[in-house]
Amino acid sequence: MTSDKKNKRHFKQIAGISFSVILSAVFLYIAFHGVNFSQVLNILSDTSLIWIFIYILVWFTSHYIRAARWKVILHSVKPDMSVMNVLGSLMAGYGVNNVVPRMGEISRAVLLGKWEKTSRTSILGTIFVERIIDMIFLAIAMLIAITLWGGNLYEHFPWLKSAIILTSLLLAALIIMLLLIIRFKSGFSNIIIKITGKVSAKLAGKVTYIFDMLIAGFSSLKGTRNYVITFILSVLLILSYALTTYVGFYTIGMNKILPVTFTMAWVLMSVSAIGIVIPTPGGTGSYHTLAKSVLVLIGFSEEISLAYAVLTHIVQYILFILLAIFFFLWLNSRSSKLYGVKEKFSDLIEETKLENL
Repeated sequence: MTSDKKNKRHFKQIAGISFSVILSAVFLYIAFHGVNFSQVLNILSDTSLIWIFIYILVWFTSHYIRAARWKVILHSVKPDMSVMNVLGSLMAGYGVNNVVPRMGEISRAVLLGKWEKTSRTSILGTIFVERIIDMIFLAIAMLIAITLWGGNLYEHFPWLKSAIILTSLLLAALIIMLLLIIRFKSGFSNIIIKITGKVSAKLAGKVTYIFDMLIAGFSSLKGTRNYVITFILSVLLILSYALTTYVGFYTIGMNKILPVTFTMAWVLMSVSAIGIVIPTPGGTGSYHTLAKSVLVLIGFSEEISLAYAVLTHIVQYILFILLAIFFFLWLNSRSSKLYGVKEKFSDLIEETKLENL
C-alpha cells in the first residue's frame, strides 16, 4: 500500500471516529442540559447491588440467546461451531463497537474465523443476515410499543412514524433484492462484474466480494427447522431485552415512585434501541437522550430518568469491555493451544505412517 493510500485511509478512519465522538457529545449535551446533576449522582449513590446483580444475569442471558441464535444461522457455514467461540467473538465485537462504532462486526467475523478456522467472508454474511433480522424485530417491537402505549407516541417523537415507514420500506426492498440475487445468482454476478469492471478492476473485486459475502450469509440459513429455531430465539431475545430494561427500574428504586410495568419497559426498550443504532460509541449520548425522553414521558423526573440511562449504560459498557478482553485473551490462548495439539497429533500420525512403510 502506497503512502498516499495509507494517509487517505487513516484520514477516513479519523474522520469517522471524530464524527461519532462529536455526535455523541451533542446527544450528551441534550440529555444533561437543564438537569440537576448533583441530584442524579445522589440517586445513583442509592443503587441496589442486589438488583444490579439480577440485572447483569438477565443481561448476560439475553446475549447468550443472541449467541445461540447466531450459532443456528452459522450452521451451514460450520455445523459444530463452539458456542463459547461464538459468544466470545460476539462480546469482543460489542467491546470494539463501544470504542469504534460498526467496527465490531468485522472484528467478530475475523476472530470467529480465526478460532474456528473457517471462512470469514461467510461469517460476515451471517452477521448481515443477523442485522436484518434485528431490524425486522425492532420494527415489530416499535409497532407493538405504539399499540401498547395509551398516549400517542408520534406526538412526542414526531420522527418515529417516518423512521418506521422508511425502515419497513428499506427492509422490504432489501429482502426482495436479496431473494432475487439468490434466485439468479450467476446472472447478477456476471452483470456486477461487467458494470464494475468498466470502472476499475479493484472496484469489481470489492463489489464481487460483498456480493459473495451476502450470498454466503443468506445461504447459511437453510431448512425449516433452522428458520423456526431462529424465529423462536429472536422472540426470546427481544423479550429478554425488555426484561433487562424492566429489571433496570428496580436498580434505583423507580418502582417506589410509580408502579412500573412490563409495558413501560417494552416502550422504553423499543425507542431507546434506536439510540444504539445511531453511530455513536456504544450508544453514548443517543441512548441517554432517548431513554430519558421516554421515562419523562412516562411520568418520572428528569433526574431519575437520566440516572436510569447513566446507570444502565455504564453497567453495560463496562461489562462489554471487560468481557471482550476476557474472551479475547482466553479464547485466543485456548485456540493457540488446541491448534498446537492438532499439529503435534498430525505429526505423530505422519511419523507412524512412515514407520509402517
